[in-house]
Amino acid sequence: MKIIKYPSPSDYQAILTRPVQDMSVIEQRVIPILEKVKAEGDKALFELALQFDKVTLETLEMDASKVEAAAGLLSEELKTAIHGAYQNIYKFHVAQKQAPEKIETTTGVTCWRKSVGIEKVGVYIPGGTAPLFSTVLMLGVPAQIAGCKEVVLCTPSDHPAILYAAQLCGISKIFRVGGAQAVAAMAYGTESIPQVYKIFGPGNQYVTAAKMLANKEGVAIDMPAGPSEVAVWADNSANPAFVAADLLSQAEHGIDSQVLLVSTSEELIEAVNQELEKQLAVLPRAEFAAKALENSQAVLVENQGIAIDMLNQYAAEHLIMSVENAEELSEQIFNAGSIFLGNYTPESAGDYASGTNHTLPTNGFAKAYSGVSLDSFVKKITIQKITKEGIQHLGNTIIEMAEAESLRAHANAVRVRLA
Repeated sequence: MKIIKYPSPSDYQAILTRPVQDMSVIEQRVIPILEKVKAEGDKALFELALQFDKVTLETLEMDASKVEAAAGLLSEELKTAIHGAYQNIYKFHVAQKQAPEKIETTTGVTCWRKSVGIEKVGVYIPGGTAPLFSTVLMLGVPAQIAGCKEVVLCTPSDHPAILYAAQLCGISKIFRVGGAQAVAAMAYGTESIPQVYKIFGPGNQYVTAAKMLANKEGVAIDMPAGPSEVAVWADNSANPAFVAADLLSQAEHGIDSQVLLVSTSEELIEAVNQELEKQLAVLPRAEFAAKALENSQAVLVENQGIAIDMLNQYAAEHLIMSVENAEELSEQIFNAGSIFLGNYTPESAGDYASGTNHTLPTNGFAKAYSGVSLDSFVKKITIQKITKEGIQHLGNTIIEMAEAESLRAHANAVRVRLA
């Protein structure tokens, strides 16, 4: 990793800039795909599967026999691990449920809010270089808890772990469709694939562009997404081998991933660089990780205050704090997707099995967006009930405000009741 020593605040923006690709170019490639699926439905999906995935599909729906056989193709150890992760994710997300609380705001006026599961949601799971069955759990579990009536899963992969995780989450509508065309199918609906109201899931820049374009047409999405990233803040209390392992665990996602190390210790940074070389040499995905490290840097800063300022400006998807008093210092972090405290909390725990959700804002969007949670799968509907006594208490307030805004009919809607 490139080492940058004691940068001035004016240099932060350049240091923290993510690698970007011109989305306008990508959108121009994606728009014809969306239009084709919208116009031709299933026919377009068969043609695009052959064109992009080099697969001749006989049917779009996942073969039921493959779904049924999935459990038998997995080791008992992996099935036990998936069940353990499912239970932790379920426990953390079900605790996010909130019972409606009725509030009497003034005499005779009662207001409350209820949560209702979004009726139809779509989950996209990419094929790519790794079978992301963990993402099936991360999206399927909160959808299950929220009570979404219809969950549609699109993936170009028939990996048994993906199908097994989908079964655990109660997802039965699984379609073997990938890429931007899968997003289009869920956004517009086809003869086989139901239209949904909100689309979740990661993907490459073409999938991301498709989601953003669908969003412009009124289909909700989980969040804007970009390549995976991690920032590690480490001091002399950190273990260089742990830090290097955390950086590589994110770098191996792909060549466009980015990792950032911030430290007040030059000795630690040098030790981490040595560990990176050692650990990189034995990784099966070393080529991906090495490319990602070329886009990454270690920054040496004078003190904790500067480190905090820099990390808040970066707004990392994942922030690992391998520093003394990590929990106390985390109170000063207000821009991050998810925070991992101490030397024994690797980012991969959140990716798989600690219970928190791994679908998180990237590319600096953590300044304004939260990661996926139970709330992502529900709508909040406010309800109010006013008694005869209540409208008498509140009526004049409404009339005065409505008249001041020159909205006479609003005022009259109260006057007729007071009369």
